[in-house]
Formats: sequence, structure tokens, C-alpha cells
Amino acid sequence: MPQLIFLPHAEHCPEGAVLEANEGETVLDAALRHGIDIEHACEKSCACTTCHVVIREGFESLEASDELEDDMLDKAWGLEPTSRLSCQAVVSDSDLVIEIPRYTINQVSEGH
Repeated sequence: MPQLIFLPHAEHCPEGAVLEANEGETVLDAALRHGIDIEHACEKSCACTTCHVVIREGFESLEASDELEDDMLDKAWGLEPTSRLSCQAVVSDSDLVIEIPRYTINQVSEGH
């Protein structure tokens, strides 16, 4: 089983985390199953950027993002070349090192 290695994030996993994922499941689903509560305001429908992550290692093992995901990512805070929406990034047979960005753009949860 591939491992997802989450780098420390003050809110979601302060110590970082290493978890096993199933091939074919999304990074978001694997994280949620293991108690890492990554925001997903659009309920995994690729309609927001709240589940944005940066793949620090293993990016090349993921299938390419589609045009809809790319359009959404253009709106993400802290966009990097290896950014993905975790609800769209499907785990293959390779390990991934993942960083959850410090901020997310979510009008509802930010108290505006």
C-alpha cells in the first residue's frame, strides 16, 4: 500500500502523519479516513479550492489534472507547480509527501 506522508500543519496534523492509502482513492478520502480533516467546502465536487495541497514528493505518479481542476487551482492561495486539489488527486502505487497550505480561501469558515 502506498504511504501518504503529511508534513506538520498547525491545525490539521501538528506532528505530521504517515498513513496508508488505497490505490485508486483520493488523497482527501485517505486523509479523512485517518482523521486528517482537510477542508472540503464543495463536498469533493471540484468546485472550490479548500482542499488544496502541495505534493512535495511523488507528484509525477499522479494522473494529470484536468481543465476544471486547473481552473480551480488558479484561484488557490499559495499555488505552486505541484499543487493539486486533494479531492481530485488519485493515489497510485507510489508514496506521496504532502503539504497542507497554511491558508485556504473559504468565505464561510473565515468568519467574513
